[in-house]
Amino acid sequence: MRYKVTVAYDGSPYIGWQTQNRGDSIEEAIEKVLETMHGYKVSIVGSGRTDARVHAKGQVFHFDSILDITCERMIEALNAQLDKSIRIQNVEIVEDTFHARFDATAKTYMYVLSQDAKDPFIRAYMGVDYHPLDVEMMQKACQLFIGTHDFTSFTSTKIHPDKDRTRTIYHFDVKQKGSVFQFIVRGDSFLRYMVRMMVQTVLMVGKGKESLASVQAMLEAKSKHACKYKAEPQGLYLMEVEYGKE
Repeated sequence: MRYKVTVAYDGSPYIGWQTQNRGDSIEEAIEKVLETMHGYKVSIVGSGRTDARVHAKGQVFHFDSILDITCERMIEALNAQLDKSIRIQNVEIVEDTFHARFDATAKTYMYVLSQDAKDPFIRAYMGVDYHPLDVEMMQKACQLFIGTHDFTSFTSTKIHPDKDRTRTIYHFDVKQKGSVFQFIVRGDSFLRYMVRMMVQTVLMVGKGKESLASVQAMLEAKSKHACKYKAEPQGLYLMEVEYGKE
């Protein structure tokens, strides 16, 4: 039986989603609980990985199980054993052919930035920048990314020459609520660091340190050396993974 699971987590204590050899990961924490429940190792497959200190409100993974329990009971059992920084939101039984990564059709991320210099508690959950920001110019910069583009310039990780770097951005916008700025971006998929690099580039436009023309030039360069910006990880949230929607 295959289960599709939606999970939210505070990424602060973890090295990221993916299991590695240098610290605790969200993936490893969930698999340890599933192993306890089943009596054997159970592997989970996520919709994609999030980096260290990045959070999620709607990450999705799947796993196969021989346990004969309801979805409601599965939620209770997992949450009872997981650390409180990881909370299962929903569980549903799906077809055995469902794949959390390959069947995903869109993802939505939110980046949260604060300019509140008096709040000492935000640094684990928001980016921080105290410079004056031109919201109208940042909104115009966001529009440059919408559509289908080669995003080689907006990933700082090595990519095999044969791997496609083309992605489609359906929506990218920034809104100000008092001292907090929210960047919302929705696309078919994302390269590693892509959202954080896009957000920081837009911020540089807002600070007057980059122009709309220079951002367009970065995008058209299709070079991993074209963009030198990357927002802090703790402000990034994976909000939703979509399946079967356009």
